[in-house]
Amino acid sequence: MATQTRYAHPFLPVTRADMQARGWEQLDIIIVSGDAYVDHPAFGPVLIARFLEGRGFKVGIISQPDWHSAEPFKALGKPRLFFGVAAGNLDSMLNRLTAQKKNRSEDQYSPGGRTNCRPDRATIVYAQRCREAYPDVPIVLGGIEASLRRIAHYDYWSDKVRRSILMDAKADLLIFGMGERPVWEVADRMRRGERIEDLRDVRGTAYIINDAEMKAHEADPAKRAADQKVVVLPSYEEVVAGKLEFARMSRDFQMETNPGNGRPLAQRHGNRAVYFNPPARPLEDGESKGDSSSVAMDELYDLNFNRVPHPMYKERIPAYETVKHSIVLMRGCFGGCTFCSITEHEGRVIQSRSAESVLREVRALRRMGDFRGTITDLGGPTANMYKLKCKSEDIERRCRKLSCVHPGVCENLQTDHGPLIDVMKQVRAEAGVKHVFIASGVRYDLAERSPEYVKELAAHHVGGQLSVAPEHVSPRVLEKMKKPGIESFERFQHMFACASEEAGKEQYDIPYFISGHPGSALDDMVELALWLKQNGKRPRQVQDFIPTPMSVATAMYYTGMDPLKMEPVYTAKGLREKRLQKALLLFWNPEHWPLAREALQQAGREDLIGRGPHALVPPETAAEASRRKQAEARERQERRAR
Repeated sequence: MATQTRYAHPFLPVTRADMQARGWEQLDIIIVSGDAYVDHPAFGPVLIARFLEGRGFKVGIISQPDWHSAEPFKALGKPRLFFGVAAGNLDSMLNRLTAQKKNRSEDQYSPGGRTNCRPDRATIVYAQRCREAYPDVPIVLGGIEASLRRIAHYDYWSDKVRRSILMDAKADLLIFGMGERPVWEVADRMRRGERIEDLRDVRGTAYIINDAEMKAHEADPAKRAADQKVVVLPSYEEVVAGKLEFARMSRDFQMETNPGNGRPLAQRHGNRAVYFNPPARPLEDGESKGDSSSVAMDELYDLNFNRVPHPMYKERIPAYETVKHSIVLMRGCFGGCTFCSITEHEGRVIQSRSAESVLREVRALRRMGDFRGTITDLGGPTANMYKLKCKSEDIERRCRKLSCVHPGVCENLQTDHGPLIDVMKQVRAEAGVKHVFIASGVRYDLAERSPEYVKELAAHHVGGQLSVAPEHVSPRVLEKMKKPGIESFERFQHMFACASEEAGKEQYDIPYFISGHPGSALDDMVELALWLKQNGKRPRQVQDFIPTPMSVATAMYYTGMDPLKMEPVYTAKGLREKRLQKALLLFWNPEHWPLAREALQQAGREDLIGRGPHALVPPETAAEASRRKQAEARERQERRAR
């Protein structure tokens, strides 16, 4: 099935029959993924598999295996080098549960959007099954779940601090960050005969060390940024016992994320420890230099993708429908937003494709049977960081700042949007392309520095609504988020409105906000609700803050401290208060009036309950009072019955 001639390239083997069709008796590497197999570069495990295939390895893929026994993990036989294990494009717990810890109704990465196609903590479960299937085959963890759980971390869904995932998975090696460079080095060195236990110097990898090795690091730890010794993090036992130590761990970890100056880390777990090499070097922009040590962005997107799900699936895969006609320009983000994990996983250095590579992908899109001329997104983690970088490689290597744009745009950051504007124009000019939309979030503090970009955006790349993410309006909350002040967003709003009018288009910005973020109390949410009312905004998509593993904001949520300043920070911990904060964002919706009134009462702002022009919500209606009394009566009956 995988080699039908109607596809441009053979799919990666998913059965023994696929292997036989290629004349392969044994695979070098098997990638196990929690996502459905979609042969598209937006799916991380598949991108790694195609990359390794492109470099001469025999690679197969096991997608969403039944994890209740080891048998499905034997489907492709015993790999010669290693199993590569990934939970998929999302952390498996985030993929299943909402901020309110309720089951999601759909799994975007599964056929038909079905749930329960992967286990909770999929990386751990898959690794265990691989070990059962072939005990002597090395196991390498990768993907975002492994990357963001590589140190001791707070797990929101179990409400406790968990060990490094490498400890629980009992794997041989963990690759963190974007894995092309380290996985290539690991695979190449193993192909040349090195054992996985000897691969201790690969950047972007972590492995387990024994007690004696850890004692040596503890006896002579790093003291200065320039000494390049091992930074000894507070132990797992220490961060479980004390939140101050957890905050210190988070701060120390964040300071070593620049591959230019990041030092090795080590963290004790009982009588063993996890050792972390410095982060992998970023990929080169544009084309490869031609030698095997070079890994460049263009190489990845020139790989043999069919850009469709494997034909074994008969149902749609929702995540694929979202990205199938989109194009990624770059990776990485130097924003450093505390609630976001992009920086921890993709890095702060922007890595960009060449315009020629982008245009080659546009032409590949045109050859797809269902392409009708509309590119749904031209962007990446952000819409407008393409080819932006520090003016000096030396300054960038030595920099210890966690954000290039907070508290203000760094004077060393080059913010020229010219290369991005050129790419936008070239893509629009391609034959067969009718519309090129930009759905990635626009970083407005950068965009306001380029009026030409805003004009280009408004005139050609917005389908009536533009997504932007100011996240909040309160200065103290924005400071904890590491986001620019609301004044920057308002300036961008004005520029975009003027540019839209000049283009003769009726277009609107659609701002996104977060409720329940560390630092945000009810009075901050009241301030945000009043700003929304004054500006005529009625947000329909509101993100309730989710403490994802390893982010700075998650450390704030768990410890009640800002780890970067080691000072207290207020955090809404209970699900009830989180619902109250969210209700204030949705004050205009009658369904949320009861909770919004309760929130205003708790905040001491009963003056905003009424029917005047300055009120946020009306007093209780007769219908609401009746429903409330009925609910209270039911609750009393249930208490008596118990």
